[in-house]
Amino acid sequence: MDFCAIDFETATHERNSACEMGISVVENGEIIKTQTWLIKPPSFPYFHPRNIDVHGITPEDVQDSPTFEDIWHEAENLMYGNLMIAHNASFDAGVLRSCLDYYGFFKPKLNYLCSISLAKKSWKNLPKYGLKSLAEQHQLSFNHHRAGDDAEVCAKLSLLAFNNLMVTRNDEIHEVMKKSIKIL
Repeated sequence: MDFCAIDFETATHERNSACEMGISVVENGEIIKTQTWLIKPPSFPYFHPRNIDVHGITPEDVQDSPTFEDIWHEAENLMYGNLMIAHNASFDAGVLRSCLDYYGFFKPKLNYLCSISLAKKSWKNLPKYGLKSLAEQHQLSFNHHRAGDDAEVCAKLSLLAFNNLMVTRNDEIHEVMKKSIKIL
């Protein structure tokens, strides 16, 4: 199984305000790399206080960081040809779409899947399906609301869910989750 798990943190309510991006790359059912970038968003130096309260990233943290435009080609190479999985994927896909639009990049033809849908299919009747709740359920510790950690835990939970569903290949993911897979 090959896929990448992705997560964004944003500086404001604007979808193009990514201030951190994390990608965890899975090849042959194993996490081979997790990469995180702090990003200087278009809103810099403005960060909404509510967003800072969630992730703890401040304008000072990103003042010397690259923009999304600067890191996109490196990130795209990690994602190339992969199924993208994110926890609450509509948010992360929206951030990716908005950042690509803002900087004038073409959107790659990328299939994506929400790990919440995957978790609900794999573990029925849990009280909560948030990333933190699922991680606790599976004894996975992480620094919640930091993009690299969230992406890696998303990848680990996805692998556990696929294992529980006895899904071992990408074509089986498409078969089992076909109604849940969207295109960027």
